[in-house]
Amino acid sequence: MPKVTIDGKEIEVPAGMNLIEAAKLAGASVPHYCYHPKLSIAGNCRICLVEIEKQPKLQIACNTKVAEGMVVRTTGPKVEEGRQSVLEFILVNHPIDCPVCDQAGECKLQQYYMQLDRKPSRMEEEKVQKDKAVKLGPNVMLDMERCILCSRCIRFCQEVAHQDELCFTQRGDHTELTTYPGRELKNPYSVNTVDICPVGALTSVDFRFKQRVWFLKTADTVCPGCSTGCNVRLWHNKGAAYRLTPRENEAVNQVWMCDEGRLTYKPVNAENRLRHPVVKRDGRNGKMRRDLAVAELKRSLEGVSGNAILGIGSAQFTNEANQAFLGFLKDILGVKDFVYHANEVANPSHDVFLISADKNPNRAGVEALGFKPLAEDRRYQVFFALGPLPFSKIQKIAFEKNRKVILLTTHEVPEIEYADFVFPTAAWAEDEGTYTNRQNRVQNIAPAFPPPGESLRVGQWMEEFDKAWRPALKGMTA
Repeated sequence: MPKVTIDGKEIEVPAGMNLIEAAKLAGASVPHYCYHPKLSIAGNCRICLVEIEKQPKLQIACNTKVAEGMVVRTTGPKVEEGRQSVLEFILVNHPIDCPVCDQAGECKLQQYYMQLDRKPSRMEEEKVQKDKAVKLGPNVMLDMERCILCSRCIRFCQEVAHQDELCFTQRGDHTELTTYPGRELKNPYSVNTVDICPVGALTSVDFRFKQRVWFLKTADTVCPGCSTGCNVRLWHNKGAAYRLTPRENEAVNQVWMCDEGRLTYKPVNAENRLRHPVVKRDGRNGKMRRDLAVAELKRSLEGVSGNAILGIGSAQFTNEANQAFLGFLKDILGVKDFVYHANEVANPSHDVFLISADKNPNRAGVEALGFKPLAEDRRYQVFFALGPLPFSKIQKIAFEKNRKVILLTTHEVPEIEYADFVFPTAAWAEDEGTYTNRQNRVQNIAPAFPPPGESLRVGQWMEEFDKAWRPALKGMTA
């Protein structure tokens, strides 16, 4: 590997690496707009200027590869003057509307201006005015005046999404980003263009003007939308989720995620979240306090043999939730038969990149725990399940006389009308544990905020049930 000296530090770097990446290995940071490590080199923003010994002019670091004995300076008066000139040129026609820009707080233009320049504009001519709030497609909005023409979004569509939807038109300072005639930006990965836009030109239709980013906190978790298990960051504030953005994992999703997966946070905020246990009495469902509901459940299962109970896990819940559920039913209730249900979608979206036709984050995990796929089986007296059972199945079960249905679920959906007991559980954004993806890779999810009302994680419900049942079991063994 060639040896190079960057800011006085000699390091060995892989042959063929460019100077932006080499500088990272030396602990230095080179500003850049058009460069993205997962896209081809464009070299059109020119902000990544560095000084290379024995070369008369500054060079762009993104398109300069390391060479043996190269001596590079990423800072210094000459470098800073060059970058300031580039920045001033980029800002000539920029509206400088940071107070009303949705990208404020995570904008590279704003960040580098504060780091490198901080001088008032010398522009005296009227700025070129362009279209604002242009809807490029169902999920992405464009503010053309803020665009610095870095071309990251165009290259993403061509090289990653493989759908050539964006282009530049016109010339000089009238150049504009747009879609091809008759086309929209609507590939399944279109919102990644918002993530990689270094300024406020491209914004997400779903997220824009919902929340200032400096109010948001983040939790590292895994997308529950399908069995790929893309690593994501959940952005939230005051118990509400606002957006999902991809988190780098080269082995699973690189640095991307699909548009479909980005919307999986919405059910967490839904109005119909369950907040209290629901118990059926005299044929009608009613709310009940947590301890009373547990005691009522225990009374209703007295005298029921474990052979008469079917435990139904879920491919939507974590390994830990299914394990705790299985442990309580097997050890305390003596249940012997376990199956699982999954989210089965007719004509599911899928491709060869990230989108899986299996819309369950943990099918591999629940099968590894020994659960079998749910099938028609009418031999049982009690059906104890994680998540809402499919409507057709729960309706058939409930119409059978003297059968009981017990659910641990997150939302007040029509299916719970057929249940005798419903215990509210934490949604995936409020839960902790692991999912096993389609590669059999076990990945951690972290809770962003507590579940609402009297909702508990499945493991906590099993502890509550265990406390209620244990005294009776001790009495039997004394």
